[in-house]
Amino acid sequence: MTFNEEFNSYNSGLWNDHMWYETSNPTKNYAVEDGKLKIWPQRDASGNFFNRTIDTDGKYYQTYGYFEIEAKLPVGKGTWPAFWLFNHIDHRRPEMDVMEAYAGGAAPWGFEVDGVAHPQAYAPTVWKGDAEGQLVGTRQYDTGTDLSAGFHKYAVKWEPNKQTYYFDGKEVLTVNVTMTDPMYLMLDLWYGSASGTPDDSTPQGKSNSFEVNYVRAWQFKK
Repeated sequence: MTFNEEFNSYNSGLWNDHMWYETSNPTKNYAVEDGKLKIWPQRDASGNFFNRTIDTDGKYYQTYGYFEIEAKLPVGKGTWPAFWLFNHIDHRRPEMDVMEAYAGGAAPWGFEVDGVAHPQAYAPTVWKGDAEGQLVGTRQYDTGTDLSAGFHKYAVKWEPNKQTYYFDGKEVLTVNVTMTDPMYLMLDLWYGSASGTPDDSTPQGKSNSFEVNYVRAWQFKK
């Protein structure tokens, strides 16, 4: 094991609270409590929902290994929680999306309960970079369950010539690809894409958090 974040406290020496090209929004919409990282939908002072990213850019990187989170996802139109391995290297942007969910998207992405969108499917996706033609693998995986109702494990085994993605230990996607750059970890709650635009039906506040119980990583034995 090379990384074991159990979220007993928020470690600012390990985590940033915004991406490298953004400034941190001062509106508080994340906390570490009850042994979990919580990021929740919240309007800021201008009345807009805003992206929040918690990452290890500049603080922790790894090439190859097994990476896993246990998480419960938020509900609401527009919500777009994710767990990535990523790096911004010159013009290149190698990216391994272990989990992206879109509660507000068309079925099977999500379904409604009393007018509120709930997540059911998610996608692992692999990009060698930002340029056209750099998408090398993706799958919309219908879990058949409400991903906001309990915790589930999302993981990737990253090998020199192959990546294997898992949901609760079940293999859901394999991509034969070579990616050699060190990656840092990203946990975020963004808005948009297939989930649509958040609105008054999107519950705000800590009770509707993207909750992460842990982040763990291992390296292969040599």
